[in-house]
Amino acid sequence: MKKLLIIGYVWPEPNSSAAGSRMMQLINSFQLQHYQITFASPAQQTEHMADLNALNIAVENINLNCTSFNDFIVKLAPDAVMFDRFMMEEQFGWRVSEHCPQALRILDTEDLFCLRHARHQAYKEKRSITDENLLTSDLAKREVAAIFRSDISLMISNVEIELLQRLFKVDAKLLHYCPFMLNEAQLTQVNPHYQQRQDFMVIGNFRHAPNWDAVLWLKQQIWPLIRKQLPNVVLNIYGAYPPPKATDLHDEKSGFLVKGWVDDAVLAMQSAKVCLAPLRFGAGMKGKLAEAMYCATPSVTTDIGAESMQTERPWAGAIANDPQAIADAAVKLYQEESIWKTVSDLGPKNAKFMYQQESINSALSQCISQLTDTLTSHRQANFIGSMLNHHHHKSTQYMSQWIDVKTQLKVIVEGADEQ
Repeated sequence: MKKLLIIGYVWPEPNSSAAGSRMMQLINSFQLQHYQITFASPAQQTEHMADLNALNIAVENINLNCTSFNDFIVKLAPDAVMFDRFMMEEQFGWRVSEHCPQALRILDTEDLFCLRHARHQAYKEKRSITDENLLTSDLAKREVAAIFRSDISLMISNVEIELLQRLFKVDAKLLHYCPFMLNEAQLTQVNPHYQQRQDFMVIGNFRHAPNWDAVLWLKQQIWPLIRKQLPNVVLNIYGAYPPPKATDLHDEKSGFLVKGWVDDAVLAMQSAKVCLAPLRFGAGMKGKLAEAMYCATPSVTTDIGAESMQTERPWAGAIANDPQAIADAAVKLYQEESIWKTVSDLGPKNAKFMYQQESINSALSQCISQLTDTLTSHRQANFIGSMLNHHHHKSTQYMSQWIDVKTQLKVIVEGADEQ
């Protein structure tokens, strides 16, 4: 059986974030391709992490800047290694290249971190984002370099693929479009009708800056406009890891209810009449909006929120970018049953059109199989990647080895002091 090593930036929490759900979808995809999977991470394990052992996935704790990883990967001898975000490729890529050179190196970007960060900075500085912002960004240089060094990068957004090709001249052969994957049970589930639902909802991990900003925007500007027209409705706000500054916003009188963690996000989505996602910055696909689609819950979001999730088909809800327009669209969907039903019916149809697991799995399997068969020629054609591997990984290697030796010396000195 083929072996896949996944090096996780964090342990996957599918009920906490879209990134966690995405990782579990990829794990399932590679299991369908008959890979035996080991998931390793230097992060601390959490109470909300998926039970990987129950899914027949080996779990390993690994350390940064430690030679123990070399012995670990030599013994494991994986056929493929997937880095969860570019930071893990930076940390462990050179060790994989040196000690397991024939392993296919896959980068799962989740979304383009540099694009999300640049948009956040532009928003805070009240300006538009430009190509120059990205071309001069140290984060972009690091992230794009990791993409070049990898054999293939899994991209969740066609918009980001176009950006990488246009602005950073990344060869299309280094990028594979792999959006969210929804299984048959999700796409065919029976959802409650209009009369069985009530209230608005918003959901998102509070540690994710775009989600926190959306909650603030709702509290300060959007929700008062909705509440003025619908004085008896409430907004249920769900999300993992709410900080005190978020729970302090809870206000029964105004119907602004910060509920935090929810055990069943799908049930919460199905119970709401309308999902609000007023995102002012961010990148990639939005898990909450994909979930709203297959739950037949109309969503009101922004251009940023809908980015990469729009096709020629109508949006299953409304897209607006200023508080009054968002509020008016939300109220209209909430009040008018005929409009709500039309839009609600669109959701599962759009989800099946864009995110059907079977077709996305098939395309990914074909991509991985072809790369495995042509890996030598594929790498030879990627001269920039080879060059970056040579220079960057050498410098990273020496720095990592220096840190490793320093750590070992510290242990020796502390041991001598104790004696």
